[in-house]
Amino acid sequence: MKIFYAVQATGNGHIARAVALMPYLQQYGEVDVFLSGSNSNLKVSLPVRYTSKGVSLFYGNRGGLDYLKMLRNISPLNTFTTARALPVEKYDIVLNDFECITSIACKLKNIPSVNFGHQASFISNHTPRPQKRELLGEIILKNYANANKYIGLHFDQYDDFIYSPIIKENILNATPKNHGHITVYLSHYSDEVLISYFKKLPDLHFEVFSKKVTKITQQGNVTLIPIDNDAFVKSMIHSSGIITGAGFETPAEALVLGKKLMCLPIKGQYEQLCNAAALRKFNVPIVHSINNHFVQSIENWMNTENPTKLILSHTTDDIVSKVIETALSIRKEKNKPTYHYSGFPSLNFE
Repeated sequence: MKIFYAVQATGNGHIARAVALMPYLQQYGEVDVFLSGSNSNLKVSLPVRYTSKGVSLFYGNRGGLDYLKMLRNISPLNTFTTARALPVEKYDIVLNDFECITSIACKLKNIPSVNFGHQASFISNHTPRPQKRELLGEIILKNYANANKYIGLHFDQYDDFIYSPIIKENILNATPKNHGHITVYLSHYSDEVLISYFKKLPDLHFEVFSKKVTKITQQGNVTLIPIDNDAFVKSMIHSSGIITGAGFETPAEALVLGKKLMCLPIKGQYEQLCNAAALRKFNVPIVHSINNHFVQSIENWMNTENPTKLILSHTTDDIVSKVIETALSIRKEKNKPTYHYSGFPSLNFE
């Protein structure tokens, strides 16, 4: 069986999840990955067959989105051309982790697909939202990557098609310890902004994972570390707490490890505000900006109890089995034949 797996490369979470999922998906057949996006910092260890700059989010240095850079990188004509060229019709199963080009390609060619990932959970109105919903944010979450079926991942099972987070094996098998440092990943803030506040807490040691440094660099009580998945996981396992954005993968891993967790949602990113609403139910403090109160917020946080630990209700095997079952069922409904072919040239849509 041939499986097409579209992975959004905006940020690192989607790629990290795809890496964790790959051995499970490959039990069902040959997997070709379409990597769409241009601002991930992780090294990609995936069977990438196709790439595109896609439609990416870019961040500024003080907690928000860089809208000008985002607009400069959007090309509707290129998006449509790429969608037409994407050979989704050659595959038995199409899985889509919140990637719009694949969604367009499937619509153009009448190919069934499954939207599988965290964003798929927002199809349900039972999934937590902030007190004030945003119309544009809701439209994007529900229409950016349309599919025939949805399999969502979230912190809790808010609906019958929503399952537990996919957690990496090295997290699941870890024995958490406290070596005294705080692990920090805040890609929407510059190193300089973070250091300027962390240095006001000289009794605390921060391990900051940075997009800019190429080697480990020490600045007072702050250690800057190049972004690397293994190093980040090791830092989290041995940390006294974790400060990160209100994304999905890292908060989920922190909650599984039972670590202290503080989250700073990216300004203007509605999905992160939704995640923040869900994280509050786990007693995770949410900080909306780094300002004069940030140092006090960290001090208060260090003196509070750890959040509610996340207990997984589903194994990765269970989830992948459900995804494959769902994908095969919609293929049967569409009377899509099974293709057996010897391959085609590798394409690059840059």
